[in-house]
Amino acid sequence: MAVIESVYARQILDSRGNPTVKVVLDTDDGAQGEGLVPSGASTGEAEAWERRDGDKSVYGGKGVLDAVKAVNDVIAPAIIGMDASDQRALDQTMIDLDGTPNKGKLGANAILGVSLAALYASAESADEPLYRYIGGTNGHVLPVPNMNIMNGGAHADFATDIQEYMISPYGFESYSRALQAGVEIYHTLKSTLKKAGLETGLGDEGGFAPKLNNNEDSLKYIMQAISDAGYEPGKQVGIAIDAASSEFYNKETKKYHFDGEDRDAAYMLDVYSKLVEEYPIVSLEDPFAEEDWENWQNIVARMGDQLQFVGDDLLVTNPKRLQKAIDLKAANSLLVKLNQIGSVSETLDAIELATRAGFTSMVSHRSGETSDTTIADLAVAKNTRQIKTGAPARGERIAKYNRLLDIEEELGSTAVYAGPSAFKRALALQK
Repeated sequence: MAVIESVYARQILDSRGNPTVKVVLDTDDGAQGEGLVPSGASTGEAEAWERRDGDKSVYGGKGVLDAVKAVNDVIAPAIIGMDASDQRALDQTMIDLDGTPNKGKLGANAILGVSLAALYASAESADEPLYRYIGGTNGHVLPVPNMNIMNGGAHADFATDIQEYMISPYGFESYSRALQAGVEIYHTLKSTLKKAGLETGLGDEGGFAPKLNNNEDSLKYIMQAISDAGYEPGKQVGIAIDAASSEFYNKETKKYHFDGEDRDAAYMLDVYSKLVEEYPIVSLEDPFAEEDWENWQNIVARMGDQLQFVGDDLLVTNPKRLQKAIDLKAANSLLVKLNQIGSVSETLDAIELATRAGFTSMVSHRSGETSDTTIADLAVAKNTRQIKTGAPARGERIAKYNRLLDIEEELGSTAVYAGPSAFKRALALQK
């Protein structure tokens, strides 16, 4: 038992230079945990509420001093004296204090900061690394990194409609070797783009963000970079796409503005089918808008037996929306973002529900990140086999990759790299 003695929150900055919440929690046995809360740019409408101050004269309205105050003045007095290691009871206490369906009173950023701080303090109190504290001895599978090497959408001033083009280096025997391949491809891509006379400025998640004539051009440059780096597309390296289609969907016309024109859902379905036929795509995230359930069903019915369809804006790490997707067969993979739901225990519930339903889970960062590495430990602890944490650039992204290197070394001979088993299509592409 680790009794909570003090809880204190303050305002810090995230990787985009916007304010976010940091919580420090101390227990009676000398353990201390910190919770650093990320923030998204492309967000689902059903996400838990992120509390911002709204005063335009300070940080453009993005300050989080009200969320900080909620921790210090409301949450702290209610949880001091509780057992930090009883994560579910602690989280439920905060959820009850808030009393709204979307954490709309205290703010998900306030609640998650405390939830994470308690998790870290409890792991320290137990003298265990976080992945072992969460997952026990079962956590030993290193995830395939889905590395966002080209950025578009809301992460890069809509350089392309599609928001993320990722490489998935699964055809290797260890995580460290897969990471090496991903880094080499990333640097090769920079040279490839320069030779083509394109800009190599970076988006929010560290990927290159050149203005291109169409969305498919990104895939062509990535394929070239994979080959030029000395690797085999499909056999060793797959491609994952996050369309983030809610960002280019018009609710009134029910059309998708893609490649310069308004397109209907049938057109988009054909586009995705064509891209999957021509490129070693193993994962497709948010191909349709977050309330376009019918077309999510259509694409899963057409290609779900061979491809992973990941729900981000659709599911927002929310067990209720996930259950709806399970019932409707409207996705087959869950994107896991702690701040979408706002507590550790609810996040774990979502992963467990996805696993029981036969869904895969991809643990994910946000575009506004911190140096926090929780998602690396979480991916290993729950054996999700996949992680998404940006390009191999920018310190807040590299921190996650380096944490996985640490875990791999700590696990030693018991470490297993997920490899092609992480994706349905990867196994077929390797044949």
